Amino acid sequence: MSYFNESDIKIKQTLDLFYSPWSRLMEVLLNGNIFPVFQSWGFDLYETYTHRKGSYNSENYEYDIIAKSQKEIIVIEVRTKFYKKDVVEFVKKMKKTRKYLRIKDHEKIFGAIAYQDSNIRSEVYAQNQKLFVIRATGDSAAIINNPDFVPGTF
Repeated sequence: MSYFNESDIKIKQTLDLFYSPWSRLMEVLLNGNIFPVFQSWGFDLYETYTHRKGSYNSENYEYDIIAKSQKEIIVIEVRTKFYKKDVVEFVKKMKKTRKYLRIKDHEKIFGAIAYQDSNIRSEVYAQNQKLFVIRATGDSAAIINNPDFVPGTF
């Protein structure tokens, strides 16, 4: 039994036509700037993966961008616009990332949310959750956390 009527489904399909390509464009633009953006924070990244999907014990997962260095992994959630609820969901997923991706104990995992548009409360909330906050602006991106920000690990 479906809880959505035909009109709801058509609205969602129409929105997906708009947001999916826009989100993909955001991912492409951001992926090209990942290395310099995080080098300024001391990360020596050497590769990225996009659209990592899988299943672990019947739980499906998907990650937009994963960036790696020798001992660190940065998982980046890409949104055209993000809200506090998006941060809550992302933090839940980040807490399972080590087991989902079978990451070794000695590797540190950091989280980041990249976006084009947001409100200040969502940005502050994300930083309070120890996430990097990356604002994509035109053809570049920048981490907006304060210089004294200490990221959390998951």
